[in-house]
Amino acid sequence: MRPRYYVIVAVVLVQLFLLSRLVAFVQLFFEHSGIAITQNEIAEAHPTGSEDPRPRLIPKIIHQVFHDWKYHNQTMPSDWDEVRQTCIDVNKDWEYRLWTEQSSRDLIETHYPWFLSTYDGYKFPIQRVDAVRYFILLKYGGIYLDLDNGCLRDLTPLLYYPTWTTDGGRGALSNNILASIPNHPFWILLTNSLIPYNYNYLFPYVTISYASGQWFETAVWQAYHKTAAGSSLGNRLHRIIMDDRPGVEPWIFFTQERGGTWVNWDNYLFLWIGDHLLLLGVGLCALVAVVWWSGTRCARWCSERSHERKGYAALARGRPKREGDDV
Repeated sequence: MRPRYYVIVAVVLVQLFLLSRLVAFVQLFFEHSGIAITQNEIAEAHPTGSEDPRPRLIPKIIHQVFHDWKYHNQTMPSDWDEVRQTCIDVNKDWEYRLWTEQSSRDLIETHYPWFLSTYDGYKFPIQRVDAVRYFILLKYGGIYLDLDNGCLRDLTPLLYYPTWTTDGGRGALSNNILASIPNHPFWILLTNSLIPYNYNYLFPYVTISYASGQWFETAVWQAYHKTAAGSSLGNRLHRIIMDDRPGVEPWIFFTQERGGTWVNWDNYLFLWIGDHLLLLGVGLCALVAVVWWSGTRCARWCSERSHERKGYAALARGRPKREGDDV
């Protein structure tokens, strides 16, 4: 194969790789796999005043994580303490577990030591909060809530679905409220994927979201539903629709209170992008076109240069030998 063809093939392969990665990334923000279910549908499926005939799958445990990475103490802000108390008050027969920095690390060190160096080495403290929630659900099962989410009512109707996440309707799935039985294959796949995804993506928001946060969760969610375990109808997981924008179905199980503890300089940029996905799609298509055009021009230029060099060589071989030429 001639050298110029190697260049052309290399350019095309790079273009195809970048395009495939771009398509996979964009898909995180549009239609998701799994079974969409509304909060009202969940409430209506659970009979009131009588025993639910369905098997209850998820254990009655509420998990929350409090890491004070600024002062490293155990004093929770009063508003968060009030919010978490709402979940305790309306779920009196449930076990409640609050995970601190120390107990979270102890869990990883004791049960998942292979992950401890990655856990300790995360660049942003919120990534440890992200990661430990996945291991908590893998180990114990139950319902996980961020500390800025409170409870409006008994959460028992949510226990009849083996694993579920929440879908805020703004692109990627959410990881602020999650639930599962212990040792579900989805959490095995997700926790095993944390190290391969652990990169610094330049922007803090992207690094947090794609290395351990909601973008990462969405990517693994999509990958799980492509596996043999997740692709069959009986094993598809549920995503609970929890859009908090005006005019949509109100939340009936949870509340949303003050959050934003991990806000960085680029958060607002990407939140704006999340609300303008169509514009993002157009921009990415334009970017793909520019990359393809640039690669094609580069390959053509290399090909033309190769032809020119061969033309000069042919002329040099064909001209008469003159006095003074090297023998």
